[in-house]
Amino acid sequence: MNKPTRQVGYFLSSQYFSDGLRTTLAILLPSLVLAQFDHLTTGMAMSLGALSVSLSDAPGPVMHRRNGMLATVLSTVLVTLLTGFARLNDYTLAAEILVVSFVFSMLAVYGTRATSVGSGAILIMILMMERPLDAVGVVKESGLILAGGLWYTSISLLASRLQPYRLAQQTLGQCIHEVAKFLLVKAEFYTLSTQLDTDYRHLVSQQVAVSEKQDAVREVLFKSRRFVAETTRTGRLLVLTFVDIVDLYEQMVAMYYDYEALRNRFSHTQVLPMIAGQIRQLANELDHIGLAVQSPVAVPDRPDFDLTPQLETLKQAIDELGDREGSTLVLKKILINLRNLGQRISTIRGNMKAPASVLAKENDDLEFGRFVSHQEIDFKSIRNNLTFTSSVFRHALRLSLALLAGFVLTRLLDYGHHSYWVLLTISVILKPAFSLTRQRNFERIGGTLAGGIVGALILTFVDNRSVQIGFMILFMIGAYSAQRVNYIVMVFFLTPYILILFNFLGVNYLGVVEERFLDTLMGGLLSLVAGYVLFPRWESDQLQQPMRDTLRANLRYVQVLLDCLTSRTPSLVDYKLARKEVYVSSANLSAALDRMLSEPKRKQRNEKLIYEFVVLNHILSANVATLTSDLLNEPSKTYPPPVQRPVRRAIVSLTDSLYRLGEPRSGSSDAPVTEIAQAPPPSDDMQLSEHLSFVQQVSSDINKIVERIKGV
Repeated sequence: MNKPTRQVGYFLSSQYFSDGLRTTLAILLPSLVLAQFDHLTTGMAMSLGALSVSLSDAPGPVMHRRNGMLATVLSTVLVTLLTGFARLNDYTLAAEILVVSFVFSMLAVYGTRATSVGSGAILIMILMMERPLDAVGVVKESGLILAGGLWYTSISLLASRLQPYRLAQQTLGQCIHEVAKFLLVKAEFYTLSTQLDTDYRHLVSQQVAVSEKQDAVREVLFKSRRFVAETTRTGRLLVLTFVDIVDLYEQMVAMYYDYEALRNRFSHTQVLPMIAGQIRQLANELDHIGLAVQSPVAVPDRPDFDLTPQLETLKQAIDELGDREGSTLVLKKILINLRNLGQRISTIRGNMKAPASVLAKENDDLEFGRFVSHQEIDFKSIRNNLTFTSSVFRHALRLSLALLAGFVLTRLLDYGHHSYWVLLTISVILKPAFSLTRQRNFERIGGTLAGGIVGALILTFVDNRSVQIGFMILFMIGAYSAQRVNYIVMVFFLTPYILILFNFLGVNYLGVVEERFLDTLMGGLLSLVAGYVLFPRWESDQLQQPMRDTLRANLRYVQVLLDCLTSRTPSLVDYKLARKEVYVSSANLSAALDRMLSEPKRKQRNEKLIYEFVVLNHILSANVATLTSDLLNEPSKTYPPPVQRPVRRAIVSLTDSLYRLGEPRSGSSDAPVTEIAQAPPPSDDMQLSEHLSFVQQVSSDINKIVERIKGV
């Protein structure tokens, strides 16, 4: 299977596409069915209820999805009633916009799913503003939205009941796909035509993507009793495969070398291109595994994966270099790593064909519940965030004021019949981070313009109503498939879908195109102004927290390394928890840095130093991962004090860096960093000591970077 075909296979078997199909079906059916009985308006009200509930149907445990959808149903019904009566007077409607948008935006303190619940309620409020209904009509509309919301909830839960493993398979398949892309990025370090600085930027960016996908898999697998206590072969295979993929990813991260030195020494040989080619081969095989996990149908069997011939060729090429290029020890280490990666990938592939009796023996000692976070739903969280130090509070206030300004402006201008689109644009564009707001703004305008042109061309040159309906359904599927993965694609498909819909309702589509574009421009402009002026929190002012989190995670990771050197071998669960914390905190810091780099230039500070900080922490965690995994595979023993000394000094440096970044001092933190009298390390441990000394050096470099950041 070639790469383009595989990419198409990934998309068609992904949760995004299946969600798009389900959402399209749930939204379209009520309108289509009731239209046959001349009750199209009734059907559209039900479709609106289904649409709002679909926003909260994000991937996750069935219980969480059910609770989120039911909360959205309740919220949308209440907001429909409130808006239906508040709209009778502009002043009461303005007050409702201010209060409802603030209250439901504050739900973000409870996490992503609660944020979607709030978004559904705000969407219903905006779409109900222009509905001319009397008191009986408002109550009827609320009932129809309730029915539509329950209809969508039933469809979604039924799909989960019929295919209980489908979401986990899709989420895990996407995770494997991102890990394979990470491995491809690693291959670029051995490609002489690339710039190392660019390679590092791609690497830390891909780490963010991998971390997000791993968290998504943890949510689905480890928060569901079905998988944690799974006894079926399918469930155990999914859990085992994910655990193996995380271990494989650790090995990829641990494959760090001095790439500049490698290029300088071996650029005139064919060894580095051979290494890059074999890494790409490994990534390709891993990508096929991801598709096999994700696909709802059996993927055609591939020949057994065996990299031995290529590795033997590489070994011969390394041996031929001999002493001509000095020591080739580093190349031999790379060869060993490639062989280990190949064996791990073969094991993962073999497990997919293994009987349940074999899978049942694996990973029974892992406490999966400790690998996921748990969000308590209580009023205390809201109360604690009612302060300007809270980003959620600032955003809720910013959004409510921006929506109010949009409402006042559309009332003053008094143009068009669908000016609520200005408020809808503000609600989807305005984000807590200014960089995301600006990005969404450009994507919204570009997608609306391109989609409007496509929609207008179809309606102008395609007269057949059935063909137009076919286009509309395709655009719906495209829009709802892309809504969680690519915003500009979603807007591109959404615009012609709405134009065709309005055309069926008897509205002049050319007028709608013009009005939609003007509304989008106005909403985008208001969003940009609000994001820049109303209580902004620039990333440069907030980066110290993710920097501290990353340092704290790496400090814990180094402490695990010290425990391995002093016979206090950590449990497998504690080690993997420390490793997970490093990956998550590093990804969060990289994402925060990317957001800062997207903000206005004058709002950025120390961007180059912080980038160096990110890279150094990646190098540190990679080397600690290498050392710790090696030590855990050896018999436990206490190493002599001279061997431990570099690790203790590394802990001193990292702790000092934390203090410089504002970490509160505690008496216990000084315990593990006692200095040891000078003495040369035993000769048997010389190689280990050199590697540990490098960890100390990197930790010291991190401390110097922090000192420069705080000194600027």
